Amino acid sequence: MKLNPRLKHDVEKFKEYTMLVEGKKDVVAMNAAGFENVHDIHRTSVSLQERLEQIAELIGKKEKVCILTDFDKKGKTLYLKTKTILQELGVKIDSTFRGLLIKAQISHIEEIYEFFKKVEKIG
Repeated sequence: MKLNPRLKHDVEKFKEYTMLVEGKKDVVAMNAAGFENVHDIHRTSVSLQERLEQIAELIGKKEKVCILTDFDKKGKTLYLKTKTILQELGVKIDSTFRGLLIKAQISHIEEIYEFFKKVEKIG
């Protein structure tokens, strides 16, 4: 995969966003890549609706939120459900970063740390 030299700059601006990922391993991967405001949406004995309501209350309506579920069929379905619920709760969704990762051919969020190590080597 050929990395675009602007990619490092593009990625940096998303580090201030609130990132929603599927599970704990994804949170760890995102933290390792330098993202601090990361929340997992899967919690034992809590419905998706409840969890998203908790997150929406925690972050408020001014935060820009990016939903980073995996890019497989299951992840895409979860993304659409999550996006719908959050929009109903008044949360601002920004899918730009998700699109950037799709273009970079990342299929699972756990791969993101390796991807960012490559990005760090650019220019």
